[in-house]
Amino acid sequence: MNLATILLDVEAPAAAAAQGGGEYSGIIMIVLLFGIMYFFMIRPQQKQRKEIEKQRAALAVGDKVLTAGGVHAKLKDIKDDAYVIEIADNVKITIDKTSVFAANGTQASK
Repeated sequence: MNLATILLDVEAPAAAAAQGGGEYSGIIMIVLLFGIMYFFMIRPQQKQRKEIEKQRAALAVGDKVLTAGGVHAKLKDIKDDAYVIEIADNVKITIDKTSVFAANGTQASK
């Protein structure tokens, strides 16, 4: 036997004992990764969606709105799941509520 093989045989069990928490470190890393993803990706999207829903709920007849297609219009009627908007004189169309993204700034003037 060589001195190097004796030292390597002694160090191998010591290294394995030092990594005793290795079975939990993978789980901890996955939980940490999901926590980081939640705080940097999911949570800001939820906040933005709630803010948009709040703006849509605050819309009133006569407000100027901007649709998802880029159409500037005036809100004429509010239905359960749709808005009736006027895009030109006597030209009214019905659009889905989710198609309205902005009210010309924060809250449009009438």
